[in-house]
Amino acid sequence: MSVLKSVDWQWENATAGAVAGLATVSFSHPLDVVRTRFQVSDGRTSSSLPAYKNTPHALWTIARTEGFRGLYAGFYPAVIGSTISWGLYFFFYSKAKQRYSKGHQELSPGLHLASAAEGGALVCLCTNPIWLVKTRLQLQTPLHQTRPYSGLYDAVRTILKEEGWAALYKGLLPGLFLQVTHGAIQFTAYEELRKVLVGFRSKETEDEFSAAELLTTIDYATLGASSKLTAVLLTYPFQVIRSRLQQRPSKDGIPIYMDSWHVVKETARFEGLRGFYRGITANLLKNVPAASVTFVVYENVLNMLKLARRNS
Repeated sequence: MSVLKSVDWQWENATAGAVAGLATVSFSHPLDVVRTRFQVSDGRTSSSLPAYKNTPHALWTIARTEGFRGLYAGFYPAVIGSTISWGLYFFFYSKAKQRYSKGHQELSPGLHLASAAEGGALVCLCTNPIWLVKTRLQLQTPLHQTRPYSGLYDAVRTILKEEGWAALYKGLLPGLFLQVTHGAIQFTAYEELRKVLVGFRSKETEDEFSAAELLTTIDYATLGASSKLTAVLLTYPFQVIRSRLQQRPSKDGIPIYMDSWHVVKETARFEGLRGFYRGITANLLKNVPAASVTFVVYENVLNMLKLARRNS
């Protein structure tokens, strides 16, 4: 079926995306905590964090010294942020694709890229405060010298009281670059690989089937993992920059890094290229399988909702 004859699936896309995001964050959060702590461990300004040798050592150390609570630090904002982000992302992305498809039988890679970039930027503007709170909660350890946040509400209230509204949007610039480029690369890769796979499967059979009938769960998992790996490798430095900007200020209220350029200069000067990829092992272990789960859930929930609408 051509794009011009397609049905408006915006709310189904949003629902499928939200369910996918919730499923993803539920099993992968401990690796997210490890990744965040590695990202800000520059060896100079992160004395409130223990020294971790590698990802397994970090998981073991956090579990031993902080328990289950430490492994799931920042879980509530992560659930809220991930669910809202995926829901909004798939909604904005599908809305943009529908708008760009007018006059086109099939979207080009460039239009897929524009759709994903637009969705990423809008999501970032809506959710940056949630990710800032999540990052700060994940970085709290027994070594912290300032009063720790007791939870999501206390974190927001304290940030507003001590730093003002502007603090909730720290890291917005690298966050925008991250969302736009990461989402654009991931979804463009996913769509193009999916198109190739559907075309290949169509040649193998003489009957006409839809993409949902031609592709299996394993196909969706493979497509999700492949597209995520590509996006992570190309955009990871933006994550490091954002995490370092979103750290809580020192006891005297002075930020550790002043802006994105300050992070780039200091990281390049003292750590080199390796500094921009700190925590990437935990990130890949978290996000590559998670992307598989996300797209499997998303495609299956979307197909189920489409079937339910057709039947009604």
